[in-house]
Amino acid sequence: MFWRGGIFVAILVASVAMVWPVQAGNVRDFGAVGDGQTDDTAAIRKAIQRTETGLVTFPRGDYRITETIEIDLSETDRIGLDGCGGTGRLIMAGAGPAFRFLGQHRGTAGPASFEDATWQRQRMPQVQNLGILGGHPEADGLAFTGTMQAIVRGTLIREVRHGIHLYGRNRNVLIDGVHVYNCTGVGVFFDEVNLHQVNVIGSHISYCDGGGIKVEGSEIRNLQITGNDIEYNYDQDAESSADILIDARRDTVREGTIASNTIQAVPSPGGANIRFLGPPLPEGRGATGMWTISGNLIGNQEVNLHLKHAEGITVTGNHIYTARQQTILVENSRNLVLSANVMEQSHGWQRGFLNGISLRGTQGVVLTGNVITDAAIGSEESGGALELWDCQETIVSNNQIFEPRYRGIYVQGGRNALITANQVLDRSEEPGMLAAIEIRDDSRGAVLRDNVVGAGREGDVVAHEGVSISGTAAAVLD
Repeated sequence: MFWRGGIFVAILVASVAMVWPVQAGNVRDFGAVGDGQTDDTAAIRKAIQRTETGLVTFPRGDYRITETIEIDLSETDRIGLDGCGGTGRLIMAGAGPAFRFLGQHRGTAGPASFEDATWQRQRMPQVQNLGILGGHPEADGLAFTGTMQAIVRGTLIREVRHGIHLYGRNRNVLIDGVHVYNCTGVGVFFDEVNLHQVNVIGSHISYCDGGGIKVEGSEIRNLQITGNDIEYNYDQDAESSADILIDARRDTVREGTIASNTIQAVPSPGGANIRFLGPPLPEGRGATGMWTISGNLIGNQEVNLHLKHAEGITVTGNHIYTARQQTILVENSRNLVLSANVMEQSHGWQRGFLNGISLRGTQGVVLTGNVITDAAIGSEESGGALELWDCQETIVSNNQIFEPRYRGIYVQGGRNALITANQVLDRSEEPGMLAAIEIRDDSRGAVLRDNVVGAGREGDVVAHEGVSISGTAAAVLD
């Protein structure tokens, strides 16, 4: 009779439900209401502590909590939180993170450094498909410390202070397809964390007053920021803002990639789309390095890319546009390559956007194959679209600089600037360029070779007698 019609099916389903309680972690089964008003803190804690499957699910609803829910991985065993396709939402109505994951991993990412308990019980805690909404001025989204292989995927965190907060020691973190939106603090905050192997990919991180992605006081290796939309992370009342801030002044942040992102903002005081800060060189050697910034669309800030006391960075293949001050500002840095980038205006001088590259006190730099258009930095007295101030051992080659407001290439102070095979000209109907290239008297060892230049109001090339000049050709403009 067990094979007749629906009788067998009913018995089978009942048996499966008894042996494999697939919804044993459903927070509603533990007393959560999900009406946005009831305090569901205790019910969710109970679900996390007692789930048999390890998967805690949040069916469609708004689950209000008033305290941080600590998830001690040594007690819960392997665990994941799931918002059922984004239909479940948590409202954090207290201070601190909605969920804090606590692990005990103190080793590296190497297999030999793991305690068996970490690998067997604590690896890969996950949050996915869940919404988290701030309901308190000091509410945060998610926090992780001591974890191994934590994953946040498909999650929306908004109107909190910090969206995702990593501190202490973590390893192998994956942030994938996450929306962090409209926060008063930082979208993704690496806060005094020791962390190797972290990927932030395919996410939207926008409208966070304290910055989009911020690294501060941390030792990090292998940070990959790839394929994200990181926009409008600024605070008009702050001294400085950055969509991506890598602050290595107190520790080291090395071996990273910022690639294939859209990074743009509204100009804000002291703002930058991307900012690297290191300790003064040479004493701070090794704080930054082995970084690639490639294939991004970067625009609309005071400074698009700011490198200060940085070293070992390659910037290539980016489209960078519309800076109130400098497109790229490099201060007291070394060992840099800036190549094959397009830098232009999208709004024009008349709206106060200047654009241009300014290198100050920097050594060991190659600038090659860049296109710079409508750069207005500088003044009648000094400066220009690509300017070197007190720089050492610099190669400027094969760049195209069009319609500079003052000068195309400007060198003051420093030594050993090799300027070769560049095109510098003003093709506008009423050319206003002062000079294509100007080398001031206090610059030593400068070489100009095989450049194509247009005429300026003060001449095409203005240089002192100590500059070696050969092969300069006048540009044809008719």
